[in-house]
Amino acid sequence: MKNEIDLVVIGAGAAGLAAATRLSQAGVNVNVLEARTRIGGRILTVRDPLHHLPIELGAEFVHGFPPVTWSLIQNHGLQATEVEGDDWCVEEDGLQRCDFFSDIQKILQQMDETKPDESFLSFLRRCGPATSAKHEHMKERAIRYVSGFNAADPERVSVHWLVRDQQAAEKIEGDRSFRLLDGYQNVIEIFQRKLAELGGTVQMPAIVEKIEWNEGRAVVSGTGKNGAFSIETTRALITVPLGVLQCAPGSEGAIQFLPVLPNSKREALAKLEIGKVIRVALVFRKRFWDDVRGQHSHSLDKMSFLFSGDDYFPTWWTLMPSKAPVITGWAPAQSAEKLSGKSEAFVVERALLTLSNLLQVQKSKIEGLLASAHFHDWQTDPFSRGAYSYAKVGADGAQEALASAVSDTLFFAGEAANLSGHDGTVHGAIESGVRAAGEILTSMKKQREAV
Repeated sequence: MKNEIDLVVIGAGAAGLAAATRLSQAGVNVNVLEARTRIGGRILTVRDPLHHLPIELGAEFVHGFPPVTWSLIQNHGLQATEVEGDDWCVEEDGLQRCDFFSDIQKILQQMDETKPDESFLSFLRRCGPATSAKHEHMKERAIRYVSGFNAADPERVSVHWLVRDQQAAEKIEGDRSFRLLDGYQNVIEIFQRKLAELGGTVQMPAIVEKIEWNEGRAVVSGTGKNGAFSIETTRALITVPLGVLQCAPGSEGAIQFLPVLPNSKREALAKLEIGKVIRVALVFRKRFWDDVRGQHSHSLDKMSFLFSGDDYFPTWWTLMPSKAPVITGWAPAQSAEKLSGKSEAFVVERALLTLSNLLQVQKSKIEGLLASAHFHDWQTDPFSRGAYSYAKVGADGAQEALASAVSDTLFFAGEAANLSGHDGTVHGAIESGVRAAGEILTSMKKQREAV
């Protein structure tokens, strides 16, 4: 198959669909190519058959009040609820309620972007007083937070990037989190419906394998459900995840650029990292943790988050304020490395064992109450190759370099190419798609004026 089109968008995740919708509204003839048999990218909502609940296997939380997300929620009547409940920590003397995030902020606020960049672990080594047991405990929690929330390796993640991330979050009250009651997929479906109304198309599965380009022309080729395809276009917008852009030539999902991308683009890719996460959602017949008692005989019936030092699943959360019998295990960074590539049965078994140990409930009892388990390994998914991005030490300017257009022909978007400090988020991906669409429209306008 060979045809011509105004613009090819590669990837039907939040960034690609947001860009395609904006461009279609401006009258651009857009063709979106998606390697999977579904849209949404790293947004993946499934339905639990017993309780008919939306279960998120990818993005779950709306962090704060990002305008691009809340405009969709409010304009399309979506329902969102704020995360509420108690934080619990597993300490040496057992389960106890804790103020996990407040303690961490006291550490994170000491980071300084005006000083030379360093890794988060390097920063912690200088962050005294070393003789204080309480302070050392706060440092341990800070490490767990950075590896958990940012899916980042504390030995590699940049302090400058963490400061930028914090500053961006503060502007939108990012310390508050919300869930979409009917699932994050609703956001994707809004874009899908609008794009269809405007005449835009999403072709899937359509695995892009090669982009041959020079200024003002690109040929995008690969394999689709009807065999090989080749599409000629004046511009291409690449929105695939960072892990896909970084994967070795010849690997499944890899895209070959001919000629290769400029040095500045390749250097940027080398300075960014795709975080690792394994998550499993366990659905039970009832909320057995309501009967568990922690320190001072307090019930866990209002538990929202559970934090521990477990090697496999250090973080857990419920659907509070919903009383649905669902709890999610989160294995970031090094924990994910232990589980990635393992079978679903192994991951679920490990999750049940961890939960049994943390809550001191017999594993046989938990297994007897388990109704279903939902799991997706984003690391072994060839069209994701990880969770979401972060910057390594010395990566100042890498996002800007990744996001920059090449010869007014190749454009880039996606959460890793967000320029406002919101990389690693859905709203960051949407923002990047809108930004790239604006760049493409400007380029098209300049071209028309030059004729």
